[in-house]
Amino acid sequence: MLVLVAPGQGAQTPGFLTPWLELPGAADRLAGWSDAIGLDLAHYGTKADADEIRDTAVAQPLLVAAGLLSAAALDAAPDVLAGHSVGEITAAALAGVIDDEAALRLVRTRGLGMAEAAAVTETGMAALLGGDPAVTVPHLEKLGLTPANVNGGGQIVAAGTAEQIAALAEDKPEGVRRVVPLKVAGAFHTHHMAPAVEKLRAAAGTLTVADPKATYVSNADGKTVATGTEVIARLVGQVANPVRWDLCMETFEELGVTALIEAAPGGTLVGLAKRALPGVKTLALKTPDDLDAARALISEHAGA
Repeated sequence: MLVLVAPGQGAQTPGFLTPWLELPGAADRLAGWSDAIGLDLAHYGTKADADEIRDTAVAQPLLVAAGLLSAAALDAAPDVLAGHSVGEITAAALAGVIDDEAALRLVRTRGLGMAEAAAVTETGMAALLGGDPAVTVPHLEKLGLTPANVNGGGQIVAAGTAEQIAALAEDKPEGVRRVVPLKVAGAFHTHHMAPAVEKLRAAAGTLTVADPKATYVSNADGKTVATGTEVIARLVGQVANPVRWDLCMETFEELGVTALIEAAPGGTLVGLAKRALPGVKTLALKTPDDLDAARALISEHAGA
């Protein structure tokens, strides 16, 4: 059984989309999406610098576009689909819940709304390396921080105001080796994002939605979701609630997943899977050079 996963914000790097645009039809698809959302995705994916693509309103559509292009190049149907944070929109499109252009329109609204919410107060996120979640989570709450991403393998990402993040660096939970600030523009998946939820809910109300054609696993609680309306409702609410990727990976294990492929720009979720899912074959799509190996993995594991 094979799961295809899509990464979240922070996975983007300057120029990462360049090799994918060499695939037949990819540049034309990207141009169409760019016109639909009023954002030059080709420029940001090939020529923009790290600061430009750190902008939430840019990064989120760019990541969804990359995920869709790389998954389309595989031309295969995974058994299970999931995405981390904004990657859930990629997964929803791949599952047939919404079409590709609708996914890009939705993520454009999401990115703009979250960028506006982040501008209200100076906020941020930081990854905690090491430690026991049972100790770390109460410590974060004591400091007024939210465990915004519980990623499994002991990795937790805290989110809150700049002052709270600074306090965390000075007062680490017992067992945490380092606190690493992340290159994101706000405290995502916390109450600071509440204004973005309403904007996303309004946009979601205009969508044409279908039920997922593969098993879809939700960030909210790691549960599988059978209806398209529930997938979209969870996508909306997730903006202001923690990502439970640890529970998603537990569900992959319960479902009997034997292989995991991460859509472009892959690497982050494969790293988590290697720690939390020993024995599961993994592959990250970083460039089109990875496609042949991914197809071989699909042939061996999909539908098994």
